[in-house]
Amino acid sequence: MTESDAFIPLDFSHQEERAMEQSAHVFYQQMAKRRSVRDFSDQPIPQSVLENAILAAGSAPSGANMQPWHFAVVQDPVTKKKIRQAAEIEERELYENRASEEWLDALAPLGTDANKPFLENAPALIAIFLKKVTIDEQGVKHKNYYTTESVGIATGMLITALHQAGLGTLTHTPSPMKFLTEILKRPSYERPFLLLVVGYPAEGALVPDIQRLPLDKISTFL
Repeated sequence: MTESDAFIPLDFSHQEERAMEQSAHVFYQQMAKRRSVRDFSDQPIPQSVLENAILAAGSAPSGANMQPWHFAVVQDPVTKKKIRQAAEIEERELYENRASEEWLDALAPLGTDANKPFLENAPALIAIFLKKVTIDEQGVKHKNYYTTESVGIATGMLITALHQAGLGTLTHTPSPMKFLTEILKRPSYERPFLLLVVGYPAEGALVPDIQRLPLDKISTFL
């Protein structure tokens, strides 16, 4: 393969500095409004919104461009109920036995407990799976690289895309999550990474009054 075959021109447009500053500020202001939602309306989500958000997530950078992710979108009420039942078993074990007092104290201001009705109420759940290997069309296994980092970036882009489209989200991580592999019939070489709850916030939904750290607490400019 020649260099001209392997590479294509970058599709990139320079912006004026003022436009860059405004764009960056507007985007920050939009994202600063993002909150984790636990009270969802059952209003259906346009399918194209979910599809385009996942395509945006799939554009994330990944180790060796192996794209080690799979997004399983669950909208079927029966399947959502099975996921809720399995998740609450793990959550009860967490709150009653696994979590330390320090952990429970950290969770207390968020008002969470082992009951997860949003797993049924929200119109969509997106189970995100991490693929340690990729199997090609000939059945050959190929190792994936930097999988946790890659899937984490893709998940952040998915959350951002959904927020920009006007939807609320909640990152849900019951531990362990092996039940997602079983319920959703995913292959053994995929590992559940995160369960993203998606939908319109319920009317009058409340969220914790949290504050984000200021710039000087989260960054250093050298």
